[in-house]
Amino acid sequence: DTHLNSSFEGDKLIIINRCQEGSHRLHRSLPQVDRRRETPITSKMKFSAALFASIVLGSGAADAFTAGVRRTAKVSPVSLKETISEELGTPCEDECAMDSFPNMPASVHPGVVTGQAMLDLLDHAKENGYAIPAVNCVSSSGINACLEAARKNDSPVIIQFSAGGSQFYGGKSLDNKNYAAAVSGAVSAAFHVRTMAELYGVPVILHTDHCAKKLLPWVDGLLAASERYHAKHGEPLFSSHMIDLSEEPIEENIDICKDYLTRFAKIGMLLEMELGITGGEEDGVNNEDVAIEDLYSKPEEIFQVYDALTPISNMFTVAAAFGNVHGVYSPGNVRLEPKILTRAQAYISEKLGDKAPADKKPVSFVFHGGSGSDVSDIQEAIGYGVIKMNIDTDTQWSYWEGIKNFEKKWHDYLQEQIGNPEGADKPNKKYYDVSILHTF
Repeated sequence: DTHLNSSFEGDKLIIINRCQEGSHRLHRSLPQVDRRRETPITSKMKFSAALFASIVLGSGAADAFTAGVRRTAKVSPVSLKETISEELGTPCEDECAMDSFPNMPASVHPGVVTGQAMLDLLDHAKENGYAIPAVNCVSSSGINACLEAARKNDSPVIIQFSAGGSQFYGGKSLDNKNYAAAVSGAVSAAFHVRTMAELYGVPVILHTDHCAKKLLPWVDGLLAASERYHAKHGEPLFSSHMIDLSEEPIEENIDICKDYLTRFAKIGMLLEMELGITGGEEDGVNNEDVAIEDLYSKPEEIFQVYDALTPISNMFTVAAAFGNVHGVYSPGNVRLEPKILTRAQAYISEKLGDKAPADKKPVSFVFHGGSGSDVSDIQEAIGYGVIKMNIDTDTQWSYWEGIKNFEKKWHDYLQEQIGNPEGADKPNKKYYDVSILHTF
């Protein structure tokens, strides 16, 4: 864990390894700001596979906030009573103490962003041609690695948890009856993110991933926690949740999403919903043998969702299927069709007529199955309104690869507590003490 946690120091690091292998896919320019000097700088950013795209850029200046139509959250504005650092009395200086994040809308600040600030951030991504990486995390070390990568790249990030990952965070030995361990694990992880995100000085959207129908009690528990948090702090504990009813009839999918969005809107939370099925396997859900036609959404279906949800709240995104598959496969085995997204945008814009936004991209899309994707498909999808890109498999491999490489390098020092090539009486503690592995 510590190896991942310190994965940005030199050549020993876990998450950067895969980036070095595939940096030609995720290497772009981003106008940045040195937050200590508060003067604009421009540099080439190397994206670690954990930040994966830290952001995968299309085109446009990162500090522009003028194109398109700015959304406004349909929720009463509230002022936070205090930040998490103020509430806990933890140190908060320099980047942590900034009221807003450089080169972003004024509402976007270090720490977890919700409500209008979250909408402003997502709209900024769409208007400036980039997608924010959304990383599935299962441990505090994984969370910290994402925060560190975001800090090093002066970038926002989305940290998200699956039901299985939440249960793992809480501890696999706990009884998960009624999803108790998954709820408590996710809440614990959320407080970790909130406590540390301000200190790292980066904006974070706090999200949960796929929630099938059988998992709805898990999200119900998290939503109840957010409602209680909102009553005290003026914002929800989580920024957003995904409801994935793509395997249910579309009418049932939409009706249930309407019910949840109604409840979300009252506390300024965003809903991510899914249309069509993401192939492959993730978090114990296997869709490797799904019918090929179910991997591609239709413009009419996407409009049906847009038309049903917009009267309730504009705080929703759509994970439309365009051939997406969880996991990394050999070239030729995954056929992405990003043009499905632009056809949907055009279809909905035509339906909206004069009410269509100027950029003709009324829908904010989510790219699932991002690991291993070709950069041309990524950038094309971003051009059609993708503002969030999920990454899990690449970071799972990066986590394991760092451990594997460390063990291979120091194998003879990791067989016993005492005794190594330097002598039979030499201790090996420093080679397995995870709190100091970053010094190697």
